[in-house]
Parts: sequence; C-alpha cells; structure tokens
Amino acid sequence: MWLNKIIASMLPYMPRDLVWLFSKRYIAGRRIEDAIRVCKELNAKGMMVTVDLLGEFITELSQAEENKKEYLQIIDTIQAENINGNYSLKPTMFGLLIDKDVCYANIREIVAKAASYDNFIRIDMEDSQCVDLEIELFRKLKAEFPKNVGLVVQAYLKRTLSDLENMLDMHTPEVPLNYRLCKGIYVEPESIAYKNYHEINAHFLEDLEFMFKHGIYPGIATHDKPLVDGAFKLIEKYQVPRERYEFQMLYGVTPQLRNSILEAGHRMRIYVPFGEQWFAYSTRRLKENPRMAWDIIKALFVRG
Repeated sequence: MWLNKIIASMLPYMPRDLVWLFSKRYIAGRRIEDAIRVCKELNAKGMMVTVDLLGEFITELSQAEENKKEYLQIIDTIQAENINGNYSLKPTMFGLLIDKDVCYANIREIVAKAASYDNFIRIDMEDSQCVDLEIELFRKLKAEFPKNVGLVVQAYLKRTLSDLENMLDMHTPEVPLNYRLCKGIYVEPESIAYKNYHEINAHFLEDLEFMFKHGIYPGIATHDKPLVDGAFKLIEKYQVPRERYEFQMLYGVTPQLRNSILEAGHRMRIYVPFGEQWFAYSTRRLKENPRMAWDIIKALFVRG
C-alpha cells in the first residue's frame, strides 16, 4: 500500500519520542535493567528468553570491540540474575563485513563466555551478502563449542534446504544441530528468494520437516497461525518429544497466539531486544516491512 511506504520513508525524520510510542511495544528498553525486568516477567509466565543487544552493520572495528565488551558484561549480568534464557547476536555488529577474522575472534570470546556458564549463543542470519560468511563462522565455532552455538536459517531463501543438507556433517544425535527457523525479513531479489506468502510458508514447513526427520533441534520462529498449525501436525507426525523443539516469538508480537501455544504445553522462547540502537532498529525494520506502518498508526493515534 502506497500510504505504508510513505509512512515508512518519513519515520526516520519523526521525533524519537514519537517513534518510541510504537517501538516500546516491541523493544524491552534502552538499558540492561530494562531487559532484565522484561526477562523476569516472561520467565514468571513460563517462557524462556533470548537476549539481543541491538546493533548491526558497523563501519569501524573500534565499534566491534565496544560491542564485544558490552556483550561480555551483559552475559555476566544476566547470569547473575538467574534468568532462564540465552543470547542472540548479529555478526555484522562485530565486523563481519570489514574483517571476518576480527569478527570471528570477537564472537568466539562471547561464545566462550556463554559456554563458561553452560549457556548458548545464537548467530542471527542477516542479508544474502552475509549468508556464506555466517555459515563459515558457525562451522568454526561449532567445532570448538558444539553445545554452545546455534544458527538462524531463513525459509524464504531458495538455498536454505540445500544449506541444511550441507551442514548435516556437523550433526550428531548426542549434540544435535540447533537452528532458529524463521521466514526472513530482508528485502532480497526474486532470483534468490521466494516472494509469495503461500510459497514461503510451504518451504518453511519443508525445512521444519527436514529438521524433524534428521533429529535437528528447531526453534520454530513464527507468528503465523497457519505455520503454527502446520508445525503441530509435523510434531504429531514424527512424535517429537517436547524437549526436542521450541517455539520462538518476538517480544510484544501476537501475545494471544503465543499464550495458546504455551497453554497447549509447548515450550516458548521470546526474543528480547534492547539497547541504545532501538531507533535505528525500528526505522530499519519498518523500511524492510512497510506493512507494519498500520501498526504504527494504531499505536500513535488509536492507543495514543
């Protein structure tokens, strides 16, 4: 819709306080204390969390160093609070597109910190220019920390099923591969990405079935009820034990569907983003998905 695109293009120029009225429904806050509060609230309702410091696509390696130090402090702080959760990060925040070796060294230090607490780091998948680099990064980390690192895969990329097949060499029944399966949000050309809603959903369920067939642990990341229903059918078909998968959702999104999954006895993990980069995160995500503009209209004027 043309109106959505106009709103999306205008949002970066709106007052930050105005944008925050929309964003605070989907972002825990600016500080670690905000994330801890939200995580404890979610834990109290029976949900696990994954904590994410906002930021991506840095331009200077000095930023990568600062981001690494902040993540190390976040892990120590979260662990001290006895929160039931793990951590997600974006490799471009640590210099992936500037120097992949520096990026690896930064993220290795973070994974080692999480492993010292017997915890886990999820490597987020970013746009198509990053996919091969992030799979390479995951392979190196998985070899050293087999239980402490996982990856995100995106169902709308035409290469994803092939990637899953090619990474099976890292899988063992004792230490299964661990993926978050999502649809994918980055704008990609039709030559490499499915565009049709039903086609994307079909490939999401195809990828999920592949994981169940091979004993891979999936984080089923969706807010789409047809995909949730499709996942339920696959879980029943393959008699997958409850401890061998989980559902995942973004903080603040589709709470009714989230609660229905919990009430049915399935495990749920909530992605909890926070940090000073919330404004860039919000405006970038809106540009990538202008259909969210109507939510902003409701947040600003209907709920305002």
